[in-house]
Amino acid sequence: MKKSGAEFRQWRNKAVTLLGMSGVGKTTLAHILPHHKWFHYSGDYRIGTRYLNEPICDFIKHQAMQQEFFRDLLRRDLIYIGNNISINNLTIVSHFLGKIGNPELGGLSVNEFKRRQRLFREAEIQAMRDVEEFIHKARDIYRYPNFINDAGGSICELGESECWRLLSQKTVVLYLQASDEMEQMLIQRARAHPKPLYYEERFLEQHLAEFLQSKRLHSADEIVPDEFVQWIFPKLITHRKPQYERLAERYGYAIDAKRIFELRDEQDFIELVCAAAAV
Repeated sequence: MKKSGAEFRQWRNKAVTLLGMSGVGKTTLAHILPHHKWFHYSGDYRIGTRYLNEPICDFIKHQAMQQEFFRDLLRRDLIYIGNNISINNLTIVSHFLGKIGNPELGGLSVNEFKRRQRLFREAEIQAMRDVEEFIHKARDIYRYPNFINDAGGSICELGESECWRLLSQKTVVLYLQASDEMEQMLIQRARAHPKPLYYEERFLEQHLAEFLQSKRLHSADEIVPDEFVQWIFPKLITHRKPQYERLAERYGYAIDAKRIFELRDEQDFIELVCAAAAV
């Protein structure tokens, strides 16, 4: 929803959805806001604990079954494997997504990679549909007056009109817009620490074919997984940027992401939103 600065300031029960690439400050902002007043809803946490919990556990079991010792214990039901994800450590979701490439280097086949990507997309849609329910839970059960939806970087690619209708009706959408300098920082980070990510399928197919041709490889099984992630990440930023901008223009506001790291408290955040609404 769109609100004027005065309306947002006077809004008794504020609810905000954050958009932007991983690393622009969404979770940082959620931690700046007073924990006793703002319910922090992490889309990736909901995905990992609710909608991908079973596939993640199956993935871990599959890894464990490669070793005879654990294989025997699992078959005899002598050990239990569970997903111990936390809101501050979502690494297991990334491990489940995996990276496309040479299986001897830990890579996934194209078919398996796409299967996990589709599971993640459906999980993210469901997690965003749950936002309305959790707004009510936060207020009625846990007594939090305000709500912040820390959405994943790939939310711009859901293509779910019903999902966005719900989010725009219940929350103010804020796009944390990275400057050119910040984008370069994110690219350097991705090169140093390549992280598994979600890619819209047409985008993946187009750039996978381009990568194979540029490297003169015959199949995805020859790809060094980290190299593909490093190569595609700058293109992913370029691909997502106009999508974020369209969503912000239609449903909310854009905020210079670097301002997030200058905030001291909740009042600074409210003033920042009010200034964005006045533009």
